[in-house]
Amino acid sequence: QAAFAKLDPTITRVDIDHMVLEGSAISVDDVIAKPEQHGGPAMPAVVANSMAEATNLDRRFTFENFVTGKSNQLAFAAARRVADQSDVQFNPLFLYGGVGLGKTHLMHAIAWQIQKCTPERRVMYCSAEQFMYKFISALRHRNMMDFKHLFRSVDVLMIDDVQFISGKDSTQEEFFHTFNELIDNSKQIIISADRSPTDLEGMEERIRSRLGWGLVADIHPTDYELRLGILQVKADQMRANHENLHVSERVLEFLAHRITSNVRELEGALTRLFAFATLVHRPIDMEMAEDVLRDLLRANNRRITLEEIQRKVAEHYNIRLSDMHSARRSQAIARPRQIAMFLCKALTQRSLPDIGRKFGGRDHTTVIHAIKKVTELMDKDQNIREDVTLLRRALED
Repeated sequence: QAAFAKLDPTITRVDIDHMVLEGSAISVDDVIAKPEQHGGPAMPAVVANSMAEATNLDRRFTFENFVTGKSNQLAFAAARRVADQSDVQFNPLFLYGGVGLGKTHLMHAIAWQIQKCTPERRVMYCSAEQFMYKFISALRHRNMMDFKHLFRSVDVLMIDDVQFISGKDSTQEEFFHTFNELIDNSKQIIISADRSPTDLEGMEERIRSRLGWGLVADIHPTDYELRLGILQVKADQMRANHENLHVSERVLEFLAHRITSNVRELEGALTRLFAFATLVHRPIDMEMAEDVLRDLLRANNRRITLEEIQRKVAEHYNIRLSDMHSARRSQAIARPRQIAMFLCKALTQRSLPDIGRKFGGRDHTTVIHAIKKVTELMDKDQNIREDVTLLRRALED
């Protein structure tokens, strides 16, 4: 307790059946610029019987509440295996995917499940930003031994959004040694990021290599069926608290078609509808959906972006979004990437160099070649022509 208090006096440590978790949203820049605001007296320790009440874990984020589909089934199965087994599995487990696709949900679910199955195991869950903050705080207060003990004495280390330490050389150095210490002692490490280890720009090669040692599981953008399934589960949960409210299947289908950016936005739209219906005592129908969600629907009809084109093409061809930026040259990857470049030029005002940079730093001549190649293929290959037409229609709809 004393070591933790010295290390981070603004954060409460919770010790529940030997499980250690903590949370803070303080930025590293704040610590450097205004350290006097973070040097107050240590807060008293909190000991509780309810992990949900005493930690920053969300009680909704369990395996039971995670809706699975083709886009996330590998990540879900791997997370479940790691959480259910007391012996080390897939070390490290690396989960990656875009914003709002369920990475943090799975991380929280793993922590909940470990507490349930093996409560004697000590688990540390924090974001990469929190890791940086604690590291800088330890340097400032000359408490590096306490810092090392805090992170290296756990049975399971979980770091969310590891991409945030990219470009932070000193933090990466400490993370590297912490990683090695835990691996050498057969402790489980679970990492999440918004891209694959090989695509973590600004991350040392030795760290990227180690992050890929175990199982790398990606979460693809959701398809229509999964979005509809998520909405149906969410609607059932809400109806439990609002028995008199009903949302038609047509409204759910409408939302699944129109809101494709991420799961958070999708669930937020449904929450807004239920809240509005409760307050004004109106049924949730298409008229209400189009009225209440006008701003959200308009945002989803905004100018087409390079990211949206990449996501749509990757989803259509069932490849990873990261393949759009990778150096892989197999036709199964290269052809969709060329089609995405073609659509970027056709549907946006971005320059050829801008498009090339968005595809893993390629130069404008590569984009020119892709446009020429796809144009030629469309003239003689009906399947390619139909694919491009379908994708263009979906993006413009």
